[in-house]
Amino acid sequence: MTAVLPVDSATAKVERADAAGQPVLRQRGQHEVFCGLTSIIWLHRKMQDAFFLIVGSRTCAHLMQSAAGVMIFAEPRFATAIIGERDLAGMADMNDELDGIVARLLERRPDIRMLVLVGSCPSEVIKLDLPRAAARLNHLHGPDRRVMAYSGSGIETTFTQGEDNFLAALVADMPDARPDAKPSLIVVGSLADVVEDQFKRIFQSFGLTDVAFLPSRSSRDLPAVGPKTAFILAQPFDNVTAQALLRRGANQIRAPFPFGEEGTTAWLNAIAAYFDVDQSRVDAITAPGRARAQKAMERYRETLHGKRIFLFPDSQLEPSLARFLYRELGCEILEVGTPYLHRSHVASELDALPATVRISEGQDVDKQIDRARAASPDLIVCGMGLANPFEVEGYSTKWSIEFVFTPIQGYDQAGDLAELFARPLIRRARLNVEA
Repeated sequence: MTAVLPVDSATAKVERADAAGQPVLRQRGQHEVFCGLTSIIWLHRKMQDAFFLIVGSRTCAHLMQSAAGVMIFAEPRFATAIIGERDLAGMADMNDELDGIVARLLERRPDIRMLVLVGSCPSEVIKLDLPRAAARLNHLHGPDRRVMAYSGSGIETTFTQGEDNFLAALVADMPDARPDAKPSLIVVGSLADVVEDQFKRIFQSFGLTDVAFLPSRSSRDLPAVGPKTAFILAQPFDNVTAQALLRRGANQIRAPFPFGEEGTTAWLNAIAAYFDVDQSRVDAITAPGRARAQKAMERYRETLHGKRIFLFPDSQLEPSLARFLYRELGCEILEVGTPYLHRSHVASELDALPATVRISEGQDVDKQIDRARAASPDLIVCGMGLANPFEVEGYSTKWSIEFVFTPIQGYDQAGDLAELFARPLIRRARLNVEA
């Protein structure tokens, strides 16, 4: 599903970024991205005792079923409560119907410990108050089952904001830390379990034992938060969550994001510095990982070095990926587009890019397509809706969404991240040889 929102493209303008010296092209024209509901695809796998109930249309249900590729005999942890014609016509009480659906669902699935009501474009258009419904259902089915709500609407949002809204809702449920609590760390952003385990081992080697990850694998493991709590983002798109944690009194550790050897090292160094871990100890602990990452990336450097890359706005990972491509693989970055530019989060990523790189926030898709064609890049990173037309025109492309679904953070994933960019170029080279 794509959301195409026509806005007068005359609103596009150039502003200067606060965090870096590059001028930023801000655009408010037509843009296309996946719906925020698609974040459920990775969130329902991460928090294994939660169930995501979308309150939406049949289109929402078809989107999720096709995007997740769920087999007919599987029992996923998400579903759609479909808003029908009787609901829209006011012939049925939607809250009564929702109560009935939730009761049947919880009776059928006793393993559910957290039920998440997810708002959609249709539910928001008709002003269905899901937070109030969640509070009512939480009273009915708690305390063994927690019911919460967040917006996964695709109206003027990009798909990764679904995770951000969910995590921000979790922050509201997190307990207050005790006054005598020891300093603690929260890593914010959904990570694959294997990546989370790798980081846990490194933190333990640093001597950091009170470390939590948000989202946690269980809804009952939400960490406490307070003035002695520090947090660091593992995903650049969790801005609303960061603001919610700051309001709860937590302290943010700012760093480049853990993509590649350089990014992961800087990310870990920032954490170690905050908790006063001796730098020589940090260097010794991370040395094997740094060496593995460099070795894994080496096989792709010849393919990627000097290649000209154009990144369309899609996932909000774009500034961090551009830094990785430029600094660690020697690529030439032509344009870095991102749906929203959270300058305070990606300041170090922007600082690492040369002044010749065009930074664009938002989108006017037709004009950006024209810029991409004029630049004639070796590789275009974009959404699925643009990739196939570009391929027909002879360009090599990479789907942006793959970087969200694939484990790419940390030392042991650095080679996999480089391979994602190299794969379409290798495929194109093989096709040209065969032709």
